Amino acid sequence: MKTRITELLGIEYPVIQGGMAWVAEYHLAAAVAEAGGLGLIGAASAPPEVVREQIREAKKLTDKPVGVNIMLLNPNAEEVAKIVVEEGIKVVTTGAGNPGKFMEMWKNAGVKVIPVVASVAMAKMMERAGADAVVAEGTESGGHIGAATTMTLVPQVADAVNIPVVAAGGIADGRGFAAAMMLGAEAVQLGTVFVTAKESIVHSNYKKKVISAKDIDSEVTGRSTGHPVRCIRNKMTREYLKLEQDGATFEQLEHLTLGTLRSAVMDGDVVNGTVMAGQIAGLIKEEKSCREIILGMTEEAERLLKYGNKMFV
Repeated sequence: MKTRITELLGIEYPVIQGGMAWVAEYHLAAAVAEAGGLGLIGAASAPPEVVREQIREAKKLTDKPVGVNIMLLNPNAEEVAKIVVEEGIKVVTTGAGNPGKFMEMWKNAGVKVIPVVASVAMAKMMERAGADAVVAEGTESGGHIGAATTMTLVPQVADAVNIPVVAAGGIADGRGFAAAMMLGAEAVQLGTVFVTAKESIVHSNYKKKVISAKDIDSEVTGRSTGHPVRCIRNKMTREYLKLEQDGATFEQLEHLTLGTLRSAVMDGDVVNGTVMAGQIAGLIKEEKSCREIILGMTEEAERLLKYGNKMFV
């Protein structure tokens, strides 16, 4: 299953693991890399030296490609941007900002840059800035989201740019993978399904919450602040939405969620914590290894792309 993305990144399958805060650490990134995809270490708001340590630990587990996801609004972004060069990382995905000021440094070091975008305009801007590819992320995704759906965003971005497009949002099996390819994507980025992977360090309570989720169990908080976040409905989301409805300030809402993602991921508090997950969570029924996830998905997608939906065979 070769595409421009597999050639660009030197990976076996066109599958990228999302750079999820607290979730995307070196064990998961290395496992995805070993399974033939691109594993990502999520820098998020981690101290720069922690990111350096994560990179070094990942390299002990695999010699296959591992990248780093950098949130550009993070105060540590500039230092992390330098660390990826110093540590020989060859792929960076970015979110929450424009990577333009780091582009020359990364390009000189041979780093491939793949920004996450939620609109055609941003995709075009990233191509002009020198991006090697873009991740078109639909609103079905878990965590911070845009407004357009994957089904509408991916083909429009694919038509608008010449660089490869990676589809993200609402993809957890071979059917979603095949659909993304038909829409013009050359790879997929997966988040929620890797949260539940056997190699994921996420607390078992969090994994069980995702696996037991139904199709209607995700909720979006923060629409009133301009920072919408998709997570699974629980006591925290109900309190947050009530505060939003009552006109709470951004500061009050931020205080409510401070540290709640960590408490869910690391401590297993799925009542008061933030359980980020996409709308596709209802499709995930069991814990699988990264290899099982990637191989099962790509084999199903190849079969569908070759023979079509069984209804029409």
